[in-house]
Amino acid sequence: MADQDSAGSPGSRGPRPPKPSASAGRPEKSWVRRQCALLLRRHRQAQKAGQLFSGLLALNLVFLGGAFICSMIFNHEAVTLGDVWILLAVLKVLSLLWLLYYLGGTARRPQAIPHRDPHAGPLWVRGSLVLFGVCSAILNLFRVGYDVGHVHCKSQVQLVFPILEVVFIGVQTYVLWGHCKDCVQVQTNFTRCGLMLTLATNLLLWALAVTNDSLHREMEAELTALMEKFTGNGTNTCLCPNGSVCKFFQKGYLMLYPFSTEYSLITCAVLYVMWQNVGRRPPQLLAHSPPAFRLHGAIFGPLLGLLALLAGVCVFVIFQIEASGPAIARQYFTLYYAYYVSVLPAMALAALLGTAIHGLEERELDTVKNPTRSLDVFLLMGAALGPLGISYFSIVAIAATRLRQPVHGLILAYSILLVAQHLTQNVFIIEGLHRRPLWTERETERAGVPHAPRRDSVLELGHELRRASLAYIYSYSHLNWKRRALKEISLFLVLCNITLWIMPAFGAHPEFENGLEKDFYGYRTWFTVVNFGLPLGVFYRMHSVGGLVEVYLGA
Repeated sequence: MADQDSAGSPGSRGPRPPKPSASAGRPEKSWVRRQCALLLRRHRQAQKAGQLFSGLLALNLVFLGGAFICSMIFNHEAVTLGDVWILLAVLKVLSLLWLLYYLGGTARRPQAIPHRDPHAGPLWVRGSLVLFGVCSAILNLFRVGYDVGHVHCKSQVQLVFPILEVVFIGVQTYVLWGHCKDCVQVQTNFTRCGLMLTLATNLLLWALAVTNDSLHREMEAELTALMEKFTGNGTNTCLCPNGSVCKFFQKGYLMLYPFSTEYSLITCAVLYVMWQNVGRRPPQLLAHSPPAFRLHGAIFGPLLGLLALLAGVCVFVIFQIEASGPAIARQYFTLYYAYYVSVLPAMALAALLGTAIHGLEERELDTVKNPTRSLDVFLLMGAALGPLGISYFSIVAIAATRLRQPVHGLILAYSILLVAQHLTQNVFIIEGLHRRPLWTERETERAGVPHAPRRDSVLELGHELRRASLAYIYSYSHLNWKRRALKEISLFLVLCNITLWIMPAFGAHPEFENGLEKDFYGYRTWFTVVNFGLPLGVFYRMHSVGGLVEVYLGA
């Protein structure tokens, strides 16, 4: 008994029997956790390795194609335009094969697409994809018609490339329309490589469209040859037998030319989002659906925007009628730039006011990882480089030549104001995209409010409801003017950006037609600058409209 008492006493030093622990199963549980963590780590490493390999594939293809295009520019005798077309034709065939395999194979596998990114591929992006795809296809058909008119003095092999381009655009647009939200979970590495292959192909098509002015020069040479033929000085230039039909194809090709570059840019953006979503499981918290678009809480913004739109359409029609002639009179350039000089300051001031209101708001910043929003910000900043580049080139040309004509002063003011408007609008949109929308905050508040227990009395429940209602009414009235101002500003900027999208996208381009920068920098240099910056500017206006609509809905 003594031994037992001493063994059981608290102060005894003898060995104690092990106590049954409730955590006896912890070693096994921790082992399971370690294995799950190890598998998750390996999965992430494999995902990073797949992204790295596919990214390097796209980078090498872009460098190879870029080397071909640059060699064609600097030494067109050693590397011809036909060589570049052959390389791009090979890439388009490989991309077509992958797109068809993805459509009929990968996407139809069981559990291939269990998740879809709700933020990827909004309606305006898919609509723009279809619009620009159709215009690009019609552009290539115009190219076929133009080449058929000159088939007696051109190679018939040239007809193959635009026809292949039409097939490539049709299949790609169909696949991206239906699968731009996919988060693929099978064949991830092969899917990433296919997406990067297609992205590199579109990027090279954009680079070729920006730098290739061969058809434009050919059309100018044909026009010059026709004028010389009428004066009696014949040339050996390849002329079209049916002048009216060929002129129709020429006009259609020149008008739709910017849409080809726009299509390549927007497909690159959609393909990049799909590449980011391969193997990704988007959190369910991001699956909020925004409210329907309604014109509530805004009156003056839409009215002012409609006035700017109507005035822009009138200026656009007048300038287009004048541009259809052999030369554009100086007063029409003055009218065109005067419209911009009057609209751009109003847009910049509205964006500055909206940014100041964002600073006064009490909404929290949205810090949840969102690849689509990050891409939107990157595209917004990247697309602005195009018009900013054109503006700075114009500023330098005017400052160096020291021209004192009124139209040159308007071009200088237009260039400076365009820079200010882009910078202020970017800040306003980015601030709005990173604010938590009010409709998500209300859903969170409703989800976080505990239900009243059934044992609470009716009096206490009524008191709580009254207190919550008063708090909501106070907060609504406190933020009402801010929300209303943000909605007014957003809709005003939406309509102005639509106007500034229509004018360069569907009409003549005063940046190239006014002759100032073309004489200063030379034809080829200024052609490359305008072809690089103008499509980016059109893409920027379209992308800004989507961002401003999101700011409007979130206010």
